Amino acid sequence: MIITQPKSIIPACDVGLEQYELLLKATADLPGIGAYKIGFVLALSVGLPRAVQIARRYTHKPLIYDHQKAASDIPDTGKAFARVCKEAGIDAVILFPHAGPETERAWIDYARNEDLSVIVGGLMTHKKFVRSEGGYIADEAIIEMYEVAAGLGINDYVVPGNNPVAIKKIRSMLERERSHPVFYSPGFMAQGGELAKAIEAAGDNYHAIVGRGIYGAADMRKAAEELCAQLMQS
Repeated sequence: MIITQPKSIIPACDVGLEQYELLLKATADLPGIGAYKIGFVLALSVGLPRAVQIARRYTHKPLIYDHQKAASDIPDTGKAFARVCKEAGIDAVILFPHAGPETERAWIDYARNEDLSVIVGGLMTHKKFVRSEGGYIADEAIIEMYEVAAGLGINDYVVPGNNPVAIKKIRSMLERERSHPVFYSPGFMAQGGELAKAIEAAGDNYHAIVGRGIYGAADMRKAAEELCAQLMQS
């Protein structure tokens, strides 16, 4: 298990260095915070090893790296990606295998070879992503991304928090493959998602990824506390 508790809030650290450290200071001791998600903005601006080093001053909670979107290149590049993440001290990586099943399998294997936990996503939160909504990606391909991951024994998945109908569909498929999938969702606050509806769709093993709703708040600690309370009441 990446996060030992069944439900938690994961702050998305899509911020600069100064705000990152303030975010950690404000939230690290809250029991409802399950992990931290580091994005490419922070990783590219200060370096992934330094981002991890700073986090470890305040918390031993899992650090999840979201390259936005990893596993969308050729299969072989997954080896270097996994090695860099492991050497930096990352605990888990998020993969969105839009480049196809060969890349998906290879990147999952490379991550596991480095003892990294893997979280797989497919469907994103924004408009005009899938073909039926005017996007480029075939609707059926999204389900296949999750199916391939399930077949490889993945148990952790990213689903869009602002699309409860899609969460239910993905959950139904995964529960036929695995008994207790664990879900992670962005898409709240600024993107319109409602935490209670997402939890109802996803079930008991659920972690909400929140960015601007926490780091954009005047009082980051208060915002995180309120989200954690809302999560536990759902």
